Amino acid sequence: MKVLIVDDEPLARDELHYLLEQNDLINEINEADGINSAREEVEKNQPDLIFLDIQLGDGSGMAFAKRLKKINNGPYIVFATAYDQYALDAFEADAIDYVLKPFEQERINDAVNRVAKLLKNNQHNNEVTPQQKNPRISLTNDERTIVIQKRNILYVQAQNGKAVVHTEDQEIISKQTLNSMISLLDPNRFIRVHRSFVVNLNKVHELQPSFNHTYELTLDDGSKIPVSRSFVSATKQALGVK
Repeated sequence: MKVLIVDDEPLARDELHYLLEQNDLINEINEADGINSAREEVEKNQPDLIFLDIQLGDGSGMAFAKRLKKINNGPYIVFATAYDQYALDAFEADAIDYVLKPFEQERINDAVNRVAKLLKNNQHNNEVTPQQKNPRISLTNDERTIVIQKRNILYVQAQNGKAVVHTEDQEIISKQTLNSMISLLDPNRFIRVHRSFVVNLNKVHELQPSFNHTYELTLDDGSKIPVSRSFVSATKQALGVK
């Protein structure tokens, strides 16, 4: 498990770092002294778990957690703070746990173990189903049912409540929704990069930064697909980009 410690007090970071080193579930520990450096660490190392202080020199840990909440497959959050009055706000931000300074080994281990179980469950839930393994997919429109090879799909776009499937040589408007289409596609080969777009990872040629921390994919046929901010981290991970 990869862990990021975010705290502007060096002694607090050192103490938590030492306690985390005692846990065999942890194989990588990184540190950040504020929001800006934490944001860079999340993008660079994609931690599984963040121990996050609430009051930081360059911003609010609570506000940062709420932004992370919007990331697809983002890190789990454990608030690590000296203040107990933010507990309710912490769980509204979907925090997994709330530990108080000074830290205790048992409490830190409890938080880590809880996240380890969640990660294991997520891995199990991401197992490919027989439908997703099927190399073919049937697309139904008003007139007929068309069977195509999934490997030929470039991307799928949500449009007026329907899924438009773009292949190397045709465009098919299906009655299916984008969400129902996703349930039939192998998650190891297809990834959602935007609320309205799913792409075939094997058809991606280039990833380029766009405006306001978004990105743009260029596919093999030259198609340009937007990557919204909430899907940037998962997209980079899927493409092996650091």
